Parts: sequence; C-alpha cells; structure tokens
Amino acid sequence: MDYFGPHVFGYLIALLHTLGSIAAVHAVLTVRTAQGSIAWALSLTFIPYLTLIPYLVFGRSTFDGYIKARRQANEEMRRAISELNWRPWVEEALTARASQAYASLRAMPKLGRTPCLANNQVRLLINGPATFEAIFQAIEQARQAVLIQFFIIHDDRLGQRLQTLLLKKAAEGVAVHLLYDRIGSHSLPHRYVQALRDGGVHVKAFATRSGWLNRFQVNFRNHRKIVVVDGVLGFVGGHNVGDEYMGQKPPLAPWRDTHVQVRGPVVASMQESFAEDWFWAARSLPPLILPDSYPDDGVLCQLLASGPADAYETCSLFFVEAIHAASERVWITTPYFIPDEAVFAALRLAVLRGVDVRILLPSRPDHKVVYAASSLYAFEAVRAGVRMFRYAPGFLHQKVVLIDREISAIGSANLDNRSFRLNFEVMLLTVDIPFATEVEQMLEQDFAQAQEIDIQESRETHRLQKVGMRVARLISPIL
Repeated sequence: MDYFGPHVFGYLIALLHTLGSIAAVHAVLTVRTAQGSIAWALSLTFIPYLTLIPYLVFGRSTFDGYIKARRQANEEMRRAISELNWRPWVEEALTARASQAYASLRAMPKLGRTPCLANNQVRLLINGPATFEAIFQAIEQARQAVLIQFFIIHDDRLGQRLQTLLLKKAAEGVAVHLLYDRIGSHSLPHRYVQALRDGGVHVKAFATRSGWLNRFQVNFRNHRKIVVVDGVLGFVGGHNVGDEYMGQKPPLAPWRDTHVQVRGPVVASMQESFAEDWFWAARSLPPLILPDSYPDDGVLCQLLASGPADAYETCSLFFVEAIHAASERVWITTPYFIPDEAVFAALRLAVLRGVDVRILLPSRPDHKVVYAASSLYAFEAVRAGVRMFRYAPGFLHQKVVLIDREISAIGSANLDNRSFRLNFEVMLLTVDIPFATEVEQMLEQDFAQAQEIDIQESRETHRLQKVGMRVARLISPIL
C-alpha cells in the first residue's frame, strides 16, 4: 500500500491538472468577459485543486442549457399572455416617446423588453419602515391578487409579519403568489414555506435547474424585488424581507435602502416580469390584472428587467447608456462597485465632458472580498476624477441612479459583474423633474452623511492591504 501511495497521489495531481486544463479551455470559450476568462483560465491551469470545484459552482456563467431553457420558457409565457389582450398601452407609449429627456436615452426603447409609458404616479420610499408599511398596507387592502417576489426572505419578525398577512389574505379568497430565490433564501426553513402552502398561498422557489444538478450551479440568482397588488399598485427597489432591512440588526444597522411605489400602466410591466419568473418555476401563469383605464396625467416610467437569458448584457448596457446620456450629473449609490471596462470607461468619459460624477458606497463591508475589490476600483475612480464617497451611519444597500435633472432609476441592480451578467435584476426608470428632485434631495442627505475618498487615502493604505485589494480585484470578474 505504501508503494502505490505516491503513484496514486501523482496520478491524482495529473488528473486534476488535466481536468483543470479542460475547464480552462471551457472558460475561455464561454465566460462572457475577457477579464473573467483570464481569471478562471489562469487559476484553473495552475491551481486546479483549489479552483476546479468553485468553477463548477460559480464559473459556468453562460450555462447554455439553462439559458436556452429559460428563453424558451419566456417565449411560452409571452404566447400565453398574448391571448389575454395584454399591453393595451398605445397612447401611453406614444406620449412617452415625445419626451426630449427620454429621447436622450436613445438605446433604451430597444434595450428594454417593455416600453416607456406615460401616466404613472410614483412615490419614493426611504428605508425599511416606510417601505414595508406601504407594502403591508397595500396587501391588507388587496381584493383580487397579490404577487410577491424577493431575493431573500428570513423567518424573523418581519418575515413572520409577512407570513401572517399572506395567510390572512389567502383565507379571504385573495390569490396570493410568493416567489423567492432558493440561494438567497437558503436559510428559510421548510416549515415557513409549508405553513403558507397549507394556508392556500401559492409558493415557489426560483432555481437555475430542478433536481440535484442545481446544487452544482448556483451562479444565476433571481435578485428582483417586486410586489404587485390587484394589478394596480406596484413596488420595486432594494429591500428584501428581513429585520436587517428595517435597520434594527447590528453590526450593519442602521440599514440604508430605497424602494418606489408606483401606480399606472408600468404596473403591467411589473406583472409581466413576475410572470416570466413564475412561469419558469411553475409552468403556469399567475393572475394578471389590467385596470379598465388609467389616469390622463402622470410621469413617464419604464421597467427594465435584465438577466443572463437576455440576448445581450442588458444591465451593463443600461448603465453605459445612462452615463453616456448625462450632460450635467451622474449620481449613483451602490453597495458594490466592481464596474466592467465599458462602465468604467463611460464614467471616465463623463468626467472629461465636465459632468458631475459622484458614487456613494458603504463604509462597512458585508462581504470583505467584494469590499476590498470595490475599494481598489474606488481609488482608481478617484484618480480619474470621479468623486467617491463612503456612507458613514450604517450599511448602504440602495441602488439609485440620478441623471441630470429629470431621469432617475431605482431597483435591485448593483454596479458589479454579478448584476451585469449573472443575476436577474429589475430597475424602474422614471423621467420626471419633480420626482428626480425628490431623489436629488434624498441623495444630498446621504452625501452629507458620507466621507469623500481622496487620493491621499490610497497612498496611506498599508502595502499588505493593497496586495489583498489587488488579489480581490483579480478575482472580481468571478465574484
């Protein structure tokens, strides 16, 4: 046995390097970005015993079988809802096209699968208490259907409040559909879900694939947060269901996040986005409701749903288009700042055009490796003339974009590779000066509680920390 031991060990090492080389070729052929391909290929070639299993779990970002199946499901869903005389939006869409501000986003009509629509009413919801008070009040008043989608649901005080309310509405005869992400809500106990099902709530977990293979492919996650009540009132933003989002859970409290409440034609787009994800999980349609008419006035809104099954990288292109459209300012808040080359180039060009470019990041990490990579990118952005800030009071989780004086976007997408190419995300684009002014005032208060990053901070960073940041940056395309 001792004689064969070294030989067996040698054969094992050779086998791992062979498999690593095969996986490296696969990465070069399939990973969407050049940086990601290089990062995976080098690590798989030289240290496959450390990276082969992570690549099987995280690296197959163009998982063709899944993407084709997802696209097919989306087409089946669209054919199904076409029989419902869906999208009666001609007047609202024509009105939106007449907007000069929206016209500056020249690629947006083709980038989004749903049109920009007029005659919406929007309300800014700042932080967890305001957001969930509005959501719970809307659900309490539901009479026909409630569609709910979150990336994370916890079985804590807030999660139990949601559970109790949904059971109550189901008992009243309201059709309640709840969709959560299986990876994001990995700690959600079965008893929580089973109690909802026993009470008449339709519950599904979003997963890349069914069966045991899904355990080895966790890279695609549904990061969307959507609530629609009776087809009339909708909510979208950055909050998940958990006590930390109420700002009550250390060490990241107070939690800083933003949601939007909306009425009007764009709520139909929110239902359609939910229907795509529900159809993938259940192969059936949720209840879809259109009001008989819409108000004659309101703001322009477009729902931008993005994901890995898109024909192109919708989320990344949205940020590039929005930044390129700016002539006065680009203000962005994001918990994670790991831009790809296109987005980073757009930011640098905006600075060269004389645009006021500011980005607000957290001062506390929730993921240390991502925080380290974000810090290095932040230092580089400062050297390029971008004003970078760290929010001091607590953890900053909101995803907000403000362009010039009229355009804003709020939703679930972060400024990182995962949101750009791997997650299913949703952003609500709004074209309206008064609402953009509200967003501006909100962000001004956030910036007032933040510390600006300067070049000196980069110089004072310990050399060992810089090494760690560069290692984090090296693997940032695969985070």
